[in-house]
Amino acid sequence: MKPDKSKTEGKTNTQTPNIYYMEKNSFFVVKILKIIECPVVLSELKFLNIKGQMNPQNELICDLCRCQLSSVDVDRALFQPFPSRLVFQNFSPGQTYRLPLELFNHDKVSRAVRLEPDDSQYFHAVCSDDGSQTVAPGLRATFSVVFSPQENKDYHHRLVFVTERERFEVPVVAIGPRAVLDFRDQLVLPTCPVKATTETTQLVRNIGNSQARFKLRTNRPFSVAPSSGSLDVGDSVQVTVTFNPMNVGNHRQDLILHYHTGEDVYISVSGTCQELDIHLSSDSVALKRTYITLTSVQTVSLTNTSQIPLRYIWTSEEEAAKRECRPAAVRCLPLPLPPPAPRDDRRQTWKDDLDALSDGCITAEPMVRSSEGEIWPNLTAQFHIVFKPEEAKLYQQTIYCDITGRESGLPLTIEGEGVGPNVELNYSLWDMENVVINDKLCYEVLVSNRGLINAPFSLLSPNTAFGCCFSFSPEEGVVPAGEHRIVKVTFHSRVFGSFSEDLQLRVEGKPEPLTLTFRGCVTGPSLHFDVSELSFGDVAFGFPQTSVCTLFNTSLVPVNFSLRVLGDGVGPPSITCVKQVHEAFRDQWHGSTARDVHSQPVEFTVSPCYSIVTLCSNTVKRYRLTLAVDVEGVGKEVLTLPISARLV
Repeated sequence: MKPDKSKTEGKTNTQTPNIYYMEKNSFFVVKILKIIECPVVLSELKFLNIKGQMNPQNELICDLCRCQLSSVDVDRALFQPFPSRLVFQNFSPGQTYRLPLELFNHDKVSRAVRLEPDDSQYFHAVCSDDGSQTVAPGLRATFSVVFSPQENKDYHHRLVFVTERERFEVPVVAIGPRAVLDFRDQLVLPTCPVKATTETTQLVRNIGNSQARFKLRTNRPFSVAPSSGSLDVGDSVQVTVTFNPMNVGNHRQDLILHYHTGEDVYISVSGTCQELDIHLSSDSVALKRTYITLTSVQTVSLTNTSQIPLRYIWTSEEEAAKRECRPAAVRCLPLPLPPPAPRDDRRQTWKDDLDALSDGCITAEPMVRSSEGEIWPNLTAQFHIVFKPEEAKLYQQTIYCDITGRESGLPLTIEGEGVGPNVELNYSLWDMENVVINDKLCYEVLVSNRGLINAPFSLLSPNTAFGCCFSFSPEEGVVPAGEHRIVKVTFHSRVFGSFSEDLQLRVEGKPEPLTLTFRGCVTGPSLHFDVSELSFGDVAFGFPQTSVCTLFNTSLVPVNFSLRVLGDGVGPPSITCVKQVHEAFRDQWHGSTARDVHSQPVEFTVSPCYSIVTLCSNTVKRYRLTLAVDVEGVGKEVLTLPISARLV
């Protein structure tokens, strides 16, 4: 505002500008202390009602022992100035202004106070006498502070007073032209649904006497625009405060108006946030049992019963987590969005797919554009829940519709069961009983698909001694829906022993494999002689004697065998009597009694093809030996036959 120009320039004007008594180190708040155009404004000095006044800065300047006894503490000034700070405002250059300053004596004795002279050309204090006064207890000394501005700007000065024991200062401030924006003291925004937005706009004018360069700022959930600007005197601007709460309840913040001259004005901004009565048509969806690779669909809807558009976005329960995703098992599909319809049409739908929201595959990033949208007032959005399982198991998950008007997302629990191929075996246990070693057996297993989808399969055998003896034909394949396939299982063992092996038929889409158990015992070939003993009886020295036996193979596989006599000598062949007659040069011909087997002659001759055993004894003894049968691929001494004889 402009000062009163009715006064004649060049004359000393004793008018007093607007007086503001401010605490020490405080600042001038333009918003609250409005400018009042008035020639003289005097403040009532009520010393008994002073509260919160700050003591002036003081300095002890004399020896305490030489001072009169005082009831005022040393750390407290003897005089209390009122006001503690003088402020001039709304002044004009070339004129003179006065403000009263009173010093109140706190002590119980009279005290002298003196104003130190200063050389300021703008400020000076006028008092009675020569600048010093003696003030009785409980009374006050009055000074008149004169201000003679030369320019329309800010001025700063300090008046220094000296008492018997201290000196203190009283600050004097002259505030030049200021901009004043006529904001309301309090801004109350309309009630707002949670996560929605309301705003209020105020036309703000500069009613001060200087250009306003300002900045505006506040804290969430409020925002303000513009955040800064410049406004000439008398000009106006629209300021919009926006309220965007994320939590239900009452909210309040300060809108801070900062002028370029350093002053801050605090404007209270408040608003109330509430929830809307919005619900999904169902908070749970039970999907039908669905074969893997096939789909089933359920529908949920969401109706906007409010009077504002509602934005929504589908999120997962573990939105912040980052997982390795598999293809979707559950998806939310908005229905198609029709063109603008008449007001009677109460349905609104969407088309594009939502992003994958599946068990173990829930993304944390913002989803595709179709997973979020907007529902206009009094319209209904419908969503397809598409279930496409990958495994035969139970699926359960919860997704959330984060929507305007609800502080927490609307939960939607989805349950479904994936069904794999319905594959059966014609038997689950096969008892092979006794299996001859090296025998190769083949069995046929019928794999039937009684379901509605194809069944890819593979056969696996355990990595064990007998598990490696199994082979399959084919090892993998596909059984079409409603058909069957024969799988050949071959067993060929080269080791003895009992076994029970679980062969696994893995079907794609079934969490557990089908088990086919083969058990049995691998044995050697069934061999036996037709006699229980080969008895040569009494034999003559050097005369060969032959005995015949028959070896029978009653097993179903041929065997390769060899015969040998256990305990026979390994030396040179025994000499027959015929050979002795032809070798007339031999001086001696007598039997051996050596006990070293390596020096004993070979006395038995075996012909496996005919099972003929010939004994030509050159040793005087009684024979108790054994005829052993060695089977190739089975082992040695698989079968034995006792041999007895006596040399006479």
